[in-house]
Amino acid sequence: MTVFPLTGVIRPYAWGSRTAIAGLQGRPTPTEGPEAELWLGAHPGDPSTVPGPDGPVELTRLIADDPAGHLGQEVAERFGPRLPYLMKVLAAGAPLSLQAHPDAEYAKEAYARQEADPTAPKNYTDAHHKPEMLVALTPFEALCGFRSPAIAADVIAGFGLPRLEPVLTALRAEDLAEAVRLLLAWPADDRKALVDDVVAAAGTLPADHPHAASYRLATDLAGHYPGDPGVLVALLLNLVHLNPGEAIWMPAGNLHAYLDGLGVELMAASDNVLRGGLTPKRVDVDELLRVLRFEVLDDPLLHASEIAPGVTSWRVPVPDFEMYRITLTADRPPVRVPGTGPRVILGVEGDVHLGEEHGIPVTVHPGTAAYAPAGAGPLTAAGLGTVFVAAVPT
Repeated sequence: MTVFPLTGVIRPYAWGSRTAIAGLQGRPTPTEGPEAELWLGAHPGDPSTVPGPDGPVELTRLIADDPAGHLGQEVAERFGPRLPYLMKVLAAGAPLSLQAHPDAEYAKEAYARQEADPTAPKNYTDAHHKPEMLVALTPFEALCGFRSPAIAADVIAGFGLPRLEPVLTALRAEDLAEAVRLLLAWPADDRKALVDDVVAAAGTLPADHPHAASYRLATDLAGHYPGDPGVLVALLLNLVHLNPGEAIWMPAGNLHAYLDGLGVELMAASDNVLRGGLTPKRVDVDELLRVLRFEVLDDPLLHASEIAPGVTSWRVPVPDFEMYRITLTADRPPVRVPGTGPRVILGVEGDVHLGEEHGIPVTVHPGTAAYAPAGAGPLTAAGLGTVFVAAVPT
């Protein structure tokens, strides 16, 4: 086998940026419409392609035709004939919905239960979990995990709205589940008035208030999603500001949302999403409450470690994926690409040549990618630039 150039698919969700992905790839900006995610992998929803003798070939087909050759025997036996991860370039030009994902056991049970009952709400698209991580390529803002209920109570108390007293009571009792339930089940005929009152109250608070960032966030979210109680749920979460190269980790049950910026995302290959507000789509409050983990996340950052000169690793506690970054400079010799395959290698800076011991190298530029099946064997990266590598832990 050999290394293949990999062509991904851009998804044009409304919250996407009209400049970020195109700018990364060196295309003219702004684009005609939003570009939200560049999918790189073999997810059946939008599989990437590699060149074939008669035109592009979907990666899903290649893997299905030879699972052991593409995945390696161990990965094929563990996950079946499917690439267990999906890499994305994510470009948030507007806030995404608040969301969470089920763990592996619950996803399997809930999907089977849903498929057995034709009348059940269609909350799940597959039987897999969807833990995910994101590494910022630009300054990036996100909401990630619950913060201290005491701090959340201080923020909401600052609005001075008596009808939020039940929510404050729950937070002061450290009952995050009840606080979330109260907000998401807020009477529909009072939601717009509540959010309007929150925005009006936020506008009266001084710019140097200790929670000024949270009040600006509420005003901004209400501008995108007027009358959505998710505006208040968002205030229960950690507001995270990432510098380029910093990462966050979103395990199962973690309530999160991306707000703004460009990043490399890596996740288990699933499309199971339970929404919790900031969306015109359906929110199944009861099912979301079953999935959420109401635990305070003290440190939302996923910390990296350098495993070799120029090679950074982010390890996560799931068997589906791991992420590496390789940085090549003029004074650094070619670097062995970590992992044994299957690997997806995404270029984000410069020109990096990926080669086997025998074979023609594939060059990746910013916003382009390569796919190395397990059968390709050891790989070397040379040139000047930076790539991200997605692999399966061994």
